[in-house]
Amino acid sequence: MAHQLQKIFQPKVIAARGASDREGTVGNALIKNLLSGTFSGQVIPVNPGHNTIQGVKSYPSVLKIPEPVDLAVIAAPAKWVPKIVKECGEAGIKGLVIISAGFKEAGEEGQKMYQDILETSRAYNMRIIGPNCLGFINPKLGLNASFATRTPSAGRIAFISQSGALCTAILDWSIDQSVGFSHFVSIGSMLDVGFHDLIDYLGSDPNTSSILIYMESLKNPRRFMSAARAFARHKPIIVLKAGKSEAGAKAPLSHTGSPAGDDARFRTGFQRAGVLQVDTIQQLFDCAQALAMQPLPKGDRLAIVTNAGGPGVLATDYLSERGGKLSALSDETIGQLNGILPEHWSHGNPVDVLGDANAKRYLSAVKACADDKNVDAILAILTTQAVTDPADVARALVLEDIKKPILACWMGEGDVYEAREILEKGRIPNYRYPENVVDVFLKMYQYSRNLELLHETPPDIPEDINPDKEKAAALINGILDAKRYQMTEEEAKQLLEYYEIAIPPGKVVSSAKE
Repeated sequence: MAHQLQKIFQPKVIAARGASDREGTVGNALIKNLLSGTFSGQVIPVNPGHNTIQGVKSYPSVLKIPEPVDLAVIAAPAKWVPKIVKECGEAGIKGLVIISAGFKEAGEEGQKMYQDILETSRAYNMRIIGPNCLGFINPKLGLNASFATRTPSAGRIAFISQSGALCTAILDWSIDQSVGFSHFVSIGSMLDVGFHDLIDYLGSDPNTSSILIYMESLKNPRRFMSAARAFARHKPIIVLKAGKSEAGAKAPLSHTGSPAGDDARFRTGFQRAGVLQVDTIQQLFDCAQALAMQPLPKGDRLAIVTNAGGPGVLATDYLSERGGKLSALSDETIGQLNGILPEHWSHGNPVDVLGDANAKRYLSAVKACADDKNVDAILAILTTQAVTDPADVARALVLEDIKKPILACWMGEGDVYEAREILEKGRIPNYRYPENVVDVFLKMYQYSRNLELLHETPPDIPEDINPDKEKAAALINGILDAKRYQMTEEEAKQLLEYYEIAIPPGKVVSSAKE
């Protein structure tokens, strides 16, 4: 399977069917993206009636291309796509990306074309991404096989989305935030290639450290679960599932042709597969950043170190409201902090190191909390003060080898810009608001619990059941000694009672009146 997807994601020769010189069309945006990157392979425009497109020789059909083609990207009107797919099969092309829309989501005729394409792909052993998708980008290869207006930098996050429009917004955001990707894939209606295929492929990709998914519907839950369980132990798989409300669940029908499904079942399934489910786009990337930079917390007890009381209180309230716990600092830690901090420090958690704290005092407080066995992770909050250098405090934290997860919240913008850069280069993720950090911490702990569930083997007998095995064995042996191989109803009920399995009360009667 992986080698077939490799034809799509690492092609040497690409045919762009529907490429166009007409400005403002998808075909024009596609061919410009394919030709303007640093992709070292060959890009061949295909469009009947054009000898050249963007100054490159064009062919009327993929059947006329003289060399073998690995990948065909199709941006033609929907009515022509079944015929084009058949031509791709006849030409021996094994990888297709169908950008065109107007199939499963477009009524009976669209459904028929969708089915025709599926049958053709199976007959010719082709793998297809789409239809109704944005395409994909492989930044490491300099390959933009999409009609998106931006190309992200290379990184180690793989992003998979059922929404092409969401992809374009995230691309724009990622460039502003300097977030890089190993693969950026819009999968649309998932006629063939689904989430499980991409997890199998990306899970084995050495350039991918985490897999982020925006999901609306799931066609193959069992295969998704199997793929996720295989790779979640080694690479975080983080899912933003849309359609959790009744109204939201119906919305995907309009553009993917599939309903979103029941949220409770998805949430339980994700937990059992080791997948982390998040609730917002912000959390999707915040959690990916934290999991890539910091170890997992072993529990849900958080210590807060801050140089301002207000943000510490806000973080505490938010943590409590969402089921997290504020660490109860040990007497030993309180004594240690009494020796480090001024007399009027907060004397508890949150640890308020006061507004005049320098880098040494701040770091000493963080280290004391990190050494406390009651602390599972640390939230470090800093606000700009006249006597505080945010960059100095950031350097102190980065240079210290703190074993427990540490998440930072340097509040502000211009005054803390340098400090944020220092923190992130030192693998301490920084977030703008305390609430964001609390969300990330709780999601990290949830992910840790999901991985524990993934490794759990259920016991042969539930712990809260105490069966009377001796009586059960005597009952069964008595039946076998009588040369019988079927229980009576009363015997069966008696056996269930020996195993503490509830049965409806009843007794044998001999007449209708009784």
